[in-house]
Amino acid sequence: MRQNLLVGLAGFLLALQLGIFPSAGSSFEGSEFSVLVQIPYEPPPKAEIPDIPEATPAPTELSEKDKERLESLIPLLEGRQEYWAMGEFVHYGKHSVPYLVKALKMPGPRVRYNAIETLGMIKEPSSVPGLLEVAVDTNEMSRIRSHAIRTAARIDPSQVRPAIQEMVKDPNSTIRNTAVYEARRVRQKEILPIIIGVIPDPEKYVSITARDSFWVLTGFISSPHDWEISTEQDRKEWAKEWWAWWEEHKSKFDSPPPAKSSPKAPESPEVH
Repeated sequence: MRQNLLVGLAGFLLALQLGIFPSAGSSFEGSEFSVLVQIPYEPPPKAEIPDIPEATPAPTELSEKDKERLESLIPLLEGRQEYWAMGEFVHYGKHSVPYLVKALKMPGPRVRYNAIETLGMIKEPSSVPGLLEVAVDTNEMSRIRSHAIRTAARIDPSQVRPAIQEMVKDPNSTIRNTAVYEARRVRQKEILPIIIGVIPDPEKYVSITARDSFWVLTGFISSPHDWEISTEQDRKEWAKEWWAWWEEHKSKFDSPPPAKSSPKAPESPEVH
């Protein structure tokens, strides 16, 4: 009883503060007002989460049945079951690499593209040579070549420099642009002259990508130039700044910077 009186009094005071009661001298007749009351709170029931079984681990060694299964999955990389097939390859992990590298030479472009995508999810360095073979193949579709070099550079950038060196000379400007963009992932001294060589590219967007990749790796910023209205001759002249910087600083890239030594622990103070 006392609790109900307190709740009612609290509602009355709140209504009075908000001014929802009629002013003095007016009648309550025909007026409407609200009184706030507390509704009992009942917490929701706890959710029942069923036990989720653990995924079956990939085999350490392939049986003959596993090999037949992986072989049969290759054609399924194209069609309605392509995502399921990709998931199966990922489940087998590094054991799938030889079969996916084989898929890189299949006639269907969708099979080849999905094989590259699957190798990118597995991230096995032994797959990089097969990807680079696709990347430098001038008879392959440009989007598949570009996807191959991107994937290889993300799996193991230390292997891709020879392919990039070849691709930046490709007749297809899209291939040149992709190659010099991925060059920024290669932390090797030899990649820097390759990037400088692309700055005078006939296509200015390729040249700008080379400029940015060099900046990412070195932090070098040249004097201001208007790249949007530049000509190939302009870019050939500007590239001399990069060559001059390289000649001055290339010795700094002969060896990686020394590892920072850990700070010494403070000596225990002597107690007198």
